[in-house]
Amino acid sequence: IVITHGTDTMGYTSAALAFMLKTPVPVVLTGAQRSSDRGSSDAPLNLIHSAIVASKADLSEVVVVMHGETSDSFSLIHPGTRVRKLHTSRRDAFRTVNSRPLGRVSMKGIEFLREPKSDNKLKLDTKLEERVFLLKYFPGLNPEVIDNLVKLDYNGIVIEGTGLGHTSELLFERIKDAIDSGVFIAMTSQTIFGRVNMNVYSTGRILQDIGVIPCEDMLSETAYVKLMWCLGHTKKPERLREMMLTNYAGEITERSRIE
Repeated sequence: IVITHGTDTMGYTSAALAFMLKTPVPVVLTGAQRSSDRGSSDAPLNLIHSAIVASKADLSEVVVVMHGETSDSFSLIHPGTRVRKLHTSRRDAFRTVNSRPLGRVSMKGIEFLREPKSDNKLKLDTKLEERVFLLKYFPGLNPEVIDNLVKLDYNGIVIEGTGLGHTSELLFERIKDAIDSGVFIAMTSQTIFGRVNMNVYSTGRILQDIGVIPCEDMLSETAYVKLMWCLGHTKKPERLREMMLTNYAGEITERSRIE
């Protein structure tokens, strides 16, 4: 299966499909950084390489196939929960974050760089809770933003914190109030590479004591989609914590890759 998709939000869609769909065949998302009416368009080769992966790869998961370098030599096969667009216009804008690409594909064939999944049975699980908010923390963020999200009946918030997973102490009381009211709050990092570790500094430890859940080395958009999926299955805090910290689709690694 090949799905053509706009590149700006492809990472959200690939992550959502990875959680909702267990597939016995490759499901490949692809797009183009430059439109097909331009001489430098990457659209034809991305589509050709995606068709090769979809028809020939012994692969049972959702992936993204996009240019691997600025020339037309090969494309990379990215896992659906690990991929991000890291440049506005380059043809090789997509990169696997905190892990390795699954492989590369060219007109010569497919070369896997690590072992792919190849034994899934078809299962569709589309239960999602839409009332989840992805909040980017910044210095000066008004704590009332948290209150307003609670008033708007959001059931989950993913905070994209600084560094190892931090916010200002000025938000702590409002975050605790939100959690006490039943809102599930998880933490990712703005740094993209590396993993959240809220045990290092006191701010992180206090946030954990309040009830904020660290999202390991998940991308923020992946954590956002995963929380939607988890909340679609349960509203119980302990079960939500367990699910968010369980690796379902390659979104969490035991040890992040050092670039």
